[in-house]
Amino acid sequence: MAQFISIHPENPQQRFVHQVVEALRRGEVAAIPTDSAYAIVCTMGNKEGLDRIREIRRVGDKHHFTLLCHNFAQLGALAVVSNPDFRLIKSLTPGPYTFILKGTKEVPRMTLNPKKHTLGIRIPDHNITQAIVEELGEPLLSSTLILPEEEEPLMAGWKVDDEIGHALDIIVDGPSDSGPTTVIDLVEGKIAREGAGDITGINL
Repeated sequence: MAQFISIHPENPQQRFVHQVVEALRRGEVAAIPTDSAYAIVCTMGNKEGLDRIREIRRVGDKHHFTLLCHNFAQLGALAVVSNPDFRLIKSLTPGPYTFILKGTKEVPRMTLNPKKHTLGIRIPDHNITQAIVEELGEPLLSSTLILPEEEEPLMAGWKVDDEIGHALDIIVDGPSDSGPTTVIDLVEGKIAREGAGDITGINL
């Protein structure tokens, strides 16, 4: 069963954040709250963790994984970003948006969409997520925690524990209540999914 760790939503306790990060560095898989919904996460180069996430989600190799970034500096090294895309992302982050972009050579190939070489990028507006990614020092590989044959993501730590606690190493308990992110595909120039992020005034 997963270890259940409660972290303060406004002032994340450093000792608990460090505990989660050390587990991720050891190759463990965690469920963490974000500003949209719960996500399953592991470190970028963790192939076993990636396979475990695919198994839990029951998704294939065409699934778009998302990198949770601490800030724009982290994002810039991982994705090909044009000047217009830069301005758009800068205006909407941090917040509940996922941006589909071409990955750079810094991103492990197993993380990218195999045909398009794209990936999702996020800068969440969530204290716990930000604290974990900042302490880790690199983006986290993530997938929204939507169970197979379900349409809505899991939004509460206790629910994650009930449903898939046996398949995870760590569950971080914290607030997560705005629903799925808005997905903006900057490669194809379209809104791929309307979600928690406001799309008013977005011109692609």
